Amino acid sequence: SRRWCRWRSRRWCRWRCRRGRGWWSRQRRVTLHSADPLQVISEQSPPSPLGRLCSAPAEVFAREIWARKPWLSRAEDLPGSVTDVFSLQAADELLSQRGLRTPFIRLAKDGRVLPGSRFTGSGGAGASIADQVQDDAVMRLFADGATVVLQALHRTWPAVGELAAGLSEDLGHAVQVNAYITPPQSQGFAAHYDTHDVFVLQIAGRKRWRIHEPVFTDPLPENPWESVAEQVRARADEVPVLDATFEPGDCLYLPRGFIHSAQALGGTSLHLTFGVHSAIERDIVKAVMKRLESSGWRAPLPASWNPGSPEGHAQIQQVVDELREALTHVDVQALANSLHDQRDTLQRPEPIAPLAHATLAANLTPADRLRLRHHVNPRTQEQPDKSITLVAAGQRLHVDARQLDALERMLSGEEFAVEDLPLPNDEALDLARRLLLAGIVTA
Repeated sequence: SRRWCRWRSRRWCRWRCRRGRGWWSRQRRVTLHSADPLQVISEQSPPSPLGRLCSAPAEVFAREIWARKPWLSRAEDLPGSVTDVFSLQAADELLSQRGLRTPFIRLAKDGRVLPGSRFTGSGGAGASIADQVQDDAVMRLFADGATVVLQALHRTWPAVGELAAGLSEDLGHAVQVNAYITPPQSQGFAAHYDTHDVFVLQIAGRKRWRIHEPVFTDPLPENPWESVAEQVRARADEVPVLDATFEPGDCLYLPRGFIHSAQALGGTSLHLTFGVHSAIERDIVKAVMKRLESSGWRAPLPASWNPGSPEGHAQIQQVVDELREALTHVDVQALANSLHDQRDTLQRPEPIAPLAHATLAANLTPADRLRLRHHVNPRTQEQPDKSITLVAAGQRLHVDARQLDALERMLSGEEFAVEDLPLPNDEALDLARRLLLAGIVTA
């Protein structure tokens, strides 16, 4: 697989690293490809989540494609079908039986988002909720040409959530998923660009996509396409860099800023959009400034403050000099830990059954078998007293130095029996119970 694990800072510190991570150059090159002849699919291990959605090898994607250019992967060039993660039948189940509420759903027609009041209403007796989805209203609007958008699908459909979490680990950036269900010959949204990268996976039906070059390079959420709507419309009238019909299993990677529009052909179309919310260099700058601001520069500037005067210029220079000096003392490791914690809050780990896990923790026995919970990304920090702080799933647990061998076994990713941990039974049970209740290991 395109991942590897290692222990750093002595044998106890395991974390997961992924190939292809890093800060890559932002130079754009609009060159479109289908399958790369250099692709190699491992027969010894299943493909990574990125490998399921992109025909280019991970190293090629990281070096030549990421944030630079669109990349179309046809179904026949991918290692097996990925369309089984969702379906039109699954969408019907969500719309009719799961009690969805806004904003988990929205509808759009002719480039306009429809008001929620047109397809939501009371939850009925005993449910004081006024915005639950009304399946019959959705049916009528869909039959009239409206596109159904299931938002944050990674939170409501487990198979999609698992793929999104794995893709997030592969890329090192947070991932969310929307589903777009478009009736025949309809277009839900006008030509526009997104402020995040996307993987567009066609699940059912056929859809014609037109891709145009950006009018705004590397847009951020504060740079929505509506702010340059005229330029977007003009660019969308030009010859597209890609005009292709997507079949089930086809997947397109599209960097933020590229203008796109799509129209369903023939029958109902369903595609998933994996939105990649990339961390950017500015996030590091903000984190540095937040740390610096918390420790100084609170004194008021003098009365009659005039930044244009010689005195004002000198005061500005003094602060800049102090800031430059402070930057030389920034604790990079502490900053990295802070950014790591922040990133972990953006991606949900593997779901667990809270009632069953609480019961298991209360009745844990030496024979019980556990494993590391998927996508918790555990890491450890050594304390001055040589003890360990385990950070995972939003929790921080203190672990005694003599429990390091047991901790290594528990975080290895392989299933283990509590009685096999290199600790006395009562101590092994206590440690396993703590990690269970912290949501770090599961059954």
